[in-house]
Amino acid sequence: MGRAIVRKPQVFLFDEPLSNLDAKLRVQMRVEIKRLQRALGVTSIYVTHDQVEAMTLSDQLVVMSGGQIEQVGTPAEVYRRPETRFVATFIGSPPMNILPGTVEGPGRVSVGGQSIAVTDMREGLTPGSAIEVGLRPEDVQAGSTGTSSLSMDVDFVEELGATQLFHGKVAGAEFIVQASTGQLPADTRNLTLAVDPANVHLFDPQTTKRLGRV
Repeated sequence: MGRAIVRKPQVFLFDEPLSNLDAKLRVQMRVEIKRLQRALGVTSIYVTHDQVEAMTLSDQLVVMSGGQIEQVGTPAEVYRRPETRFVATFIGSPPMNILPGTVEGPGRVSVGGQSIAVTDMREGLTPGSAIEVGLRPEDVQAGSTGTSSLSMDVDFVEELGATQLFHGKVAGAEFIVQASTGQLPADTRNLTLAVDPANVHLFDPQTTKRLGRV
């Protein structure tokens, strides 16, 4: 970057510049690149497979798979409203949980016989048709009940210091719940998960496209 800066470029092109650095140095260099880019005001195109780099460094994020653009938007837009299943499971750590489900009717879907409400649901979906239901690990309230809730069988818990990851199954599919450390007993074997209808994502099993309101 130093050699490029003196030539006053109109665009910086980065191709995974931090891939060979250790974890601590990657964080430091990521911050330095962000500061330099803001100070210089030069457009930068940054290619990376690291979603944390993509989310923290970008103003506009382009998610690609197999040479095709899956979605373009701000990091917040891509994270909160992924347009395809690939984007949903690629952006975010841990990734979004994907569950098999069926349409019950307007604003309602069924997952393993458990009914949950959905705010962002495309009109005209045929009741009984297969869909995929996406829920981020941090978007379910473990240990709570409500009008929309799911039952989870817990296999094991990952301790991450400030947070814990509960791994298990919901409706026979792998599922992860993120909770603050101490919020739930580490020996928990069954959880009831309250689901906010606004945090439910629906995808087409065939096209993998989002089934939200147009």
